[in-house]
Amino acid sequence: MTIAIMQPYLLPYIGYLQLMDAVDTFILYDDVAFINRGWINRNRLLINGQEHLFTVPLRDASQNKRINEVHLADDPKWRGKLLKTIEQGYRKAPNYATVMPLTEKIINFATDSIADLCCNSLVELNQYLGINTRLVASSTIYNNSDLKAQERIMDICRQENATRYINPIGGQELYNKAAFAGQGLTLNFMQSKAVPYPQMKQPDFIPWLSVLDVLMNNDVSATRAMLREYELV
Repeated sequence: MTIAIMQPYLLPYIGYLQLMDAVDTFILYDDVAFINRGWINRNRLLINGQEHLFTVPLRDASQNKRINEVHLADDPKWRGKLLKTIEQGYRKAPNYATVMPLTEKIINFATDSIADLCCNSLVELNQYLGINTRLVASSTIYNNSDLKAQERIMDICRQENATRYINPIGGQELYNKAAFAGQGLTLNFMQSKAVPYPQMKQPDFIPWLSVLDVLMNNDVSATRAMLREYELV
């Protein structure tokens, strides 16, 4: 049993999907502190040849709250504005006719919770790409929020009877392979590779945009091939 644990992100970059596809169970870490100016409610698109950062507006967001305690802004107009921006940027993309309905379904999901909006987006992306990984919200099952950092990660692994834990490469300074080995766990770090693909008429490839950019420009088969473009260290 291999697992990974990440905060829920809305329409994340492809490395997030690579991690999700590489494991048996993916834990959506929704009962940890919200990160201001992080990637939970933001990501980057390619609009008129330029990087464009979209942000889903939130109500009373604070790092003193858990992700699953943060609500969307009361003004519902942000959904239509975001979809209009996406339409303007990608209506000439080769897979627009297929991917735009999926995008509308994700953005218009009926909820006032940023955690639920993100988690549902990941369910929809999995279904579209044929990823069969089990998704679990940490707030619903483990009852171990009193534990911190590495200890909590290892406890979730224990409760899931996991033998391997995979973390993005940035976690090398946070997690110790010897400590995991002491719990009978193999710890690996995922180094994603930037795979260039045509971005409509963009002359220079811009990597690590939202997976929405990948999907608009690549069919499911090509995207699934990208999901395997990583190394484990």
